[in-house]
Parts: sequence; C-alpha cells; structure tokens
Amino acid sequence: MRGIHWFIVIFVLAIPFAYYYVAPKQKQLPIINPVDVNDSLVDTELLRKGFGHTIGDFKFLNQNGKTLSSTDIDGKIWVAEYFFTTCGSICPKMNQQMKRVQSAFRGDDNLVILSFTVTPEIDTVEQMKKHADFLGAELPQWQLLTGDKKELYNLARKSFFLLKPAETENMGDAGNDFIHTNNFVLVDQERRIRGYYDGTNAKEVNKMMNDIERLKKTKN
Repeated sequence: MRGIHWFIVIFVLAIPFAYYYVAPKQKQLPIINPVDVNDSLVDTELLRKGFGHTIGDFKFLNQNGKTLSSTDIDGKIWVAEYFFTTCGSICPKMNQQMKRVQSAFRGDDNLVILSFTVTPEIDTVEQMKKHADFLGAELPQWQLLTGDKKELYNLARKSFFLLKPAETENMGDAGNDFIHTNNFVLVDQERRIRGYYDGTNAKEVNKMMNDIERLKKTKN
C-alpha cells in the first residue's frame, strides 16, 4: 500500500510539469517584413529586405486640425486603416468594427487608432471633423488623418504595404486612383507590423483585439 501511496503522490506532482512541457504553447505574433508580403505591394527598393522593417515617420492633420506626428505616438500600439468619408461600400462596415475596437480599449493610453484618408482633396479637416463626430471617434485615441496625397500614398506603399505601384504613380484627379482596402494593420510599440486583419469581419477583428492584449503584455 505504501508503494501505491507514493505512486499517487508522484503522479499528482508530475501533472503540472507534464502540462508545461507537453501542452501546446501559443505562437508568438509574426513580425512582418517586406519579404513576407505580396511583391506587388512592396516598393522595389524594399523587396529584398528580410528583417528590420518599421513604419516610417509621418506628419498629418487630425480631425481637430492639430498635427499628429509619428513621434507623438512612439512606444504605443497602433491600429491603422485607409478609408474615405464618402465611401458607401466597405467603409461603413470597417467603421463599425473600429468603433468596437475603440469601445474595447477606451481610455487605454497605450493604443491609438489611425484612420488615414485616401481622398484628402475631399476629406478636409472640416469633413474629417464631421465624420469623426458621426462615428463618435474620441481623441486622442482615434485620429482621423488627412494631408498631402502623395505622402499619404507613399506611407501606404512603403510602410504599411497597402498600395500597388501603379496607384502610387497615378496621382491624377480622376478619382479612380485611390486605394480601397479592407485591411486593418496592427503595429507594435517598436513600429513593427504584427498582423493584417479583415476590417469587415468581426471574427478577424476579435482576433486582432486579442493580439493587442498580447502585445500589451510583451514586445515580442
């Protein structure tokens, strides 16, 4: 009986050790570099960059007409999107999902939402202010950004990888040259891209919010 008693004790003590070494561990979030993205979305000078990519510097005006610089939000987690206020197709769905993100992280100084316009000639500061009020976008967390069209597009192409070369080169006023993507981009505290998510899909956005919580606990 004594042998059976010790066997039971050893078995019980071994359970947590077995769980630690055998149970599947959650994978780290990927760090996305140019080589991990479709070649058509990457500027040729960046195509062979296998590591070390970070979002470049920028300065744009928010819905209150105040300049937001990338350095103002260094050390924070970013959720970024490209949209336009007169969009009647996917943008309303993306707006609803982004409102969920704001609600889930309201008051969290470590997270910012960046909504860059693709039609700055329409989306003036005044227009962005009206749209921000319509959405209930709350500063300083949710920034609706407008500015120079070429700078907005270059940032989309060379930093976020959301724009094809032809769209960058064709900057005419025809109205058909803007990006129209449903992607939300998750950027960590070191300006590294950690994920792309379908901003029209609630399950994808749920996953992104879970990944935000993971980033808040660790930088890896």
